[in-house]
Amino acid sequence: MDDKIKVLVVYDSALMRSLIRKMVETQEDMAVVGTAMNGIFALQKIAALDPDIVILDIEMPEMNGIEFLKEREKRGIETPVIVLSSIAERGASVTFEALSHGASDFITKPSGTASGNIADVAANLTSLIRAYASKKEKPRKEEKKEKVVPTAIKIAPVPEMKEVPAIRQSSGNIDVVAIGISTGGPNALKILLADIKKDFKVPILIVQHMPEGFTMEFAKSLKKICPLDVKEAEDNDLITQGRVLIAPGNKHMKIEKKRLGNVVVLNNDDLVNGHRPSAGVLFDSVAEVYGGRALGVIMTGMGRDGSAEIAKIYKAGGYTVAQDEKSSIVFGMPRVAIELGSINKIISLDNMANFLTDYVS
Repeated sequence: MDDKIKVLVVYDSALMRSLIRKMVETQEDMAVVGTAMNGIFALQKIAALDPDIVILDIEMPEMNGIEFLKEREKRGIETPVIVLSSIAERGASVTFEALSHGASDFITKPSGTASGNIADVAANLTSLIRAYASKKEKPRKEEKKEKVVPTAIKIAPVPEMKEVPAIRQSSGNIDVVAIGISTGGPNALKILLADIKKDFKVPILIVQHMPEGFTMEFAKSLKKICPLDVKEAEDNDLITQGRVLIAPGNKHMKIEKKRLGNVVVLNNDDLVNGHRPSAGVLFDSVAEVYGGRALGVIMTGMGRDGSAEIAKIYKAGGYTVAQDEKSSIVFGMPRVAIELGSINKIISLDNMANFLTDYVS
């Protein structure tokens, strides 16, 4: 038990508590150490059990998920929290309220009883548990064996890399910044966009892996903290200075040249790299339209979406940046891009906004 990731499940439904327990305990490196039916009991269980991660529902009696998160902040509890969110419209707004009060990430609840749907939720949930639990520092006895981590998500260490010279440096100014990001992205983008200056000189296009129905609320939450105009992208949105466009959930985002300027074009084409929207689709399109006048950024995320396609920006003479391992929740997408040799600079999240500002100006 001591070598396993300790999970606390906070949910008022006994049926859901049981289902989540089954999802978690199919993994050899995880164990549910306790359950709670509301936030009051959850605070007591955290003090008694010291879990590595909390799985939290929002709608609960006596102390709901938002109230729990506020109290958690007051008490200085740093245990990572993954929120189980409803697909319903209110679910999106409440989810981002939860993130604003310190939740690490969210996952949508199973939308039915279909085994395929439950299996997908289980796979995503256990991947998030593994990612965020690994960021919680805790003492380990030397005689204990290394925690078992399935090969499928084990991240190989990356040797320290120096800045790589571009094949052809951009001969002109940067006209667009394109960002691909996934697991850990909601909070990473909050940090990045809050630090961007109001006179940032170029548009920013973002693909964040997120379910349909959530990206509009996500854009609204970012607009509150970012000095630029942040919105969920719509067809034919003009790409202009001072604008941040977020790809909608379940839509690929591409760029198209028009007489009055470049615009966003959305589509429902097949998944690319297992995703829609796909960072790979955005990077491909940006490389084609902007060439050496583009800056590509690949950030925290599981898998490899965009890792190969960002090379097209690099080869076109644009500049490419990857988030570093230490500040990434999951060093998957950036790691693969670095290993493919298509990254000019590796930067920590805390330094990302200042670097982008300096580079584009």
